[in-house]
Amino acid sequence: MPWPTFNDWGWQVKNRLDDFEILARTYQLDDDEQRGFAATRSLFRFGITPYYALLGDREDPDCPIRRQVVPRPEEAEIRLGERSDPLGEEEREVVPNLIHRYPDRALLLATDRCPVYCRFCTRRRIVGRVERQATRELLSEAFEYVRATPELREVIISGGDAMMLGDNQLDYILRELRSIPHLEIVRVATRMPVTCPMRITDQLAAILKRYSPIYVMTHFNHPAECTELAAEACARLVDAGVVVYNQSVLLRGINDAVAVIADLNRRLVSMRVTPYYLHQCDLAEGIEHFRTPLQVGLDIIDGLRGHASGLMVPQLCVDVPGGLGKVTVVPDWVVRREGRATTFRTYTGATAEYLDPVDSHKGRS
Repeated sequence: MPWPTFNDWGWQVKNRLDDFEILARTYQLDDDEQRGFAATRSLFRFGITPYYALLGDREDPDCPIRRQVVPRPEEAEIRLGERSDPLGEEEREVVPNLIHRYPDRALLLATDRCPVYCRFCTRRRIVGRVERQATRELLSEAFEYVRATPELREVIISGGDAMMLGDNQLDYILRELRSIPHLEIVRVATRMPVTCPMRITDQLAAILKRYSPIYVMTHFNHPAECTELAAEACARLVDAGVVVYNQSVLLRGINDAVAVIADLNRRLVSMRVTPYYLHQCDLAEGIEHFRTPLQVGLDIIDGLRGHASGLMVPQLCVDVPGGLGKVTVVPDWVVRREGRATTFRTYTGATAEYLDPVDSHKGRS
């Protein structure tokens, strides 16, 4: 590595590329990127770890890494239907930093900091605004709410990026959550294995193992992110007994093709990471240029099914605007239904008929 401290995650965060001059020395910026940086300066924080920046192509503005992190002028345009809070989180914030949106799950926003600020961020209204983490005093209110709400079975620690928390703070949060008897599932949402894999240290893995079972939800979007360091980070988690799931966001011009998602998910499975969701891009302000028609996602799932192992086929997920929850969408594999018979289209394009059973118990009491 070019720097002796490159593998230290604290150094990575401290030395993020965070201004135009540094960015312009790293990439040959085209006119759109230069105008985008100026247009979005006051709208959403800019920052990239040196590690992730080096994954990008210096000369190609259409590089899938650059497209995710370098601002474009379109970000300054708010289109019809876009919302500052597309998931309705603010109205469901029951105590500071705790969102209770589903009956049995709550979301703990433990920090607003990220190692890299993705330009398609759903929480751009709050992420990176002041770069802070929730104090223990504020978190105590969240813990008390969870203790007093026995229907809660799961808490997702997120932000920002949950692994921007130091080891001691993350250990404290996990210890408090695991002391709540009715809480069964704890998830940690992070993009660190992708953008700053050196964060996944042996010490961090040991902390997570201490509070097993822990589920890590990470966020690979493109095969170029599946580096040797990323694979080592995921292996360190899995070897510690952590279950790692991936949630990709479907992004126009970045991963909106069957071949790209197939390649990505094949690599993830080899890294012992389970492809979980392919997220339709949310209706956050300023990110319409990233969104694809819903049919694109359906075509990708259709193109994967049967042509790739079922282990590599995620669910296509839409988080319905207004905080009404996630729905999963599947291609239409049913050709017709007639009486007991349902005719299916298979992955090869052939059709086959499936018969429902005759109800032999009909009329019996």
